[in-house]
Amino acid sequence: VTVPVLAVNGELDLQVDPKQNLPEIERALREGGNKDITIKEFAKLNHLFQTASTGLPSEYGQIEETFSTDVLKMITDWILERFGK
Repeated sequence: VTVPVLAVNGELDLQVDPKQNLPEIERALREGGNKDITIKEFAKLNHLFQTASTGLPSEYGQIEETFSTDVLKMITDWILERFGK
């Protein structure tokens, strides 16, 4: 894959471990020659990118936040930087 890639995880994601997932994505892309890779782990966010305490799925329905506005802003800015307005 040589197109721009944005890979994000929540620190408290218990379904896709960011410590295992993100470095491997970055390594594979770099080895494949990709030069536009952005990797970001967001503190205190779960698998659904909600601010969480434990990251457990049982927490999902108890959290009012639907999706972190910080993540939405980063995604928006990343797209605009690469593909214009």
